[in-house]
Amino acid sequence: MRFDDRVDAGRRLADALSGLRGADTVVLGLPRGGVPVAYQVARALEAPLDVLVVRKLGVPWQPELAFGAIGEHGVRVLNDDILVTTGVDSAEQAAVEEAERAELERRVGVYRAGRPPAGLRGRTAVVVDDGLATGATALAACRVVRGQGAARIVLAVPVAPGRTLTRLRDVADEVVCLETPGAFGSVGAWYRDFGQTSDSEVTSLLAHAAAAAPAAADVPEDPELEVPADGARLAARFALPRDAPAVVAFAHGSGSSRHSPRNRYVAAELGRAGLGTLLLDLLTEDEEDDRGNVFDTVLLARRLRAAAGWLRRETGLPVSYFGASTGAAACLEAAADDDGILAIVSRGGRPDLASAPVLSRVRAPTLLVVGGSDTQVLSLNRLVAERLHCEHRLAVVPGATHLFTEPGALATVASLARDWFTSHLALPDTSAEHSGPV
Repeated sequence: MRFDDRVDAGRRLADALSGLRGADTVVLGLPRGGVPVAYQVARALEAPLDVLVVRKLGVPWQPELAFGAIGEHGVRVLNDDILVTTGVDSAEQAAVEEAERAELERRVGVYRAGRPPAGLRGRTAVVVDDGLATGATALAACRVVRGQGAARIVLAVPVAPGRTLTRLRDVADEVVCLETPGAFGSVGAWYRDFGQTSDSEVTSLLAHAAAAAPAAADVPEDPELEVPADGARLAARFALPRDAPAVVAFAHGSGSSRHSPRNRYVAAELGRAGLGTLLLDLLTEDEEDDRGNVFDTVLLARRLRAAAGWLRRETGLPVSYFGASTGAAACLEAAADDDGILAIVSRGGRPDLASAPVLSRVRAPTLLVVGGSDTQVLSLNRLVAERLHCEHRLAVVPGATHLFTEPGALATVASLARDWFTSHLALPDTSAEHSGPV
């Protein structure tokens, strides 16, 4: 499939990214050719648009062949295979980088025209280009975005070779590409009109997008703090929007933490809905080294209950739980002895690690969200749903695997969690029972 031009490519790419509409998303275009594509994506998603300035480092005698790339904030990425193949020495590398660094700084000044860069902390960053060849520029771009605190990175392009996309999946949480031809050739070969994009076109699109951007949500950034719980001091990230009706405490799974990009993405979506969030490490760094602690759901639940008590004292608000993987069992264990929990959501959870007597005592309305392709975990969640005596629901996200990395899958999780929490802001009715997958 060939694209008419960058506008056509952007509109088609926006359709593939439609699941991100309404999430806390920033669209970042790589200049120059990526900005017209990104402009169409940002319009369709009703998201702010910014420019992400990254410069390719070209082999001196073959500038189109990149041996690396540089980005804002001193980011530098090298392709060792190209360096070995071409024999570019350190002096030649330095000369190319010096020239490209000067051009990068010039473009930042021209494109932004005094506007501050978009804040990325805790948000989903959609990095857009008009196509990829080696992927060196996109690799540098993703590292820049990660360094700026994005909770989730989605790399989106109309066309790229499959081998390049494989490499980029190591630095992006999700990669969306419309065309991955076996015989790639060049990016321009996949456009009927691939005329050069000018600086003036880039600045004009960015200015139009800035003028049309909606006001930012009134959600403060989440500061790091320590929560006293069960004799330990647990690292956490806490955000409390003005007039929040409740707070959601996150219990992470094995090998995860308060820095989890997936949970931070969900937390940002809940924050936009007006809910407070506490992303909590239930174990200290020393305790995490003992794998037995990671699966000690009784210990984790005890810590989570203590954290819920701390939240109630500090905020005066009711508490809900969001659990992932082994954290889901901790949520159920903690709620079994606390009738004040408003609601529970499990993402790809292992609620089966909670005992049958515990499951029978849970009264908080419980949503179990599982990927349709996560077959083993889906079977375990179905068994748990049969043992719950509270209001509950099993929501299956079609085609999603355990980490919900497929296009739009995590956005679906966030929407399901938001709707479940906001629809259960009153204390649970302990006599209600409901079951049914969707």
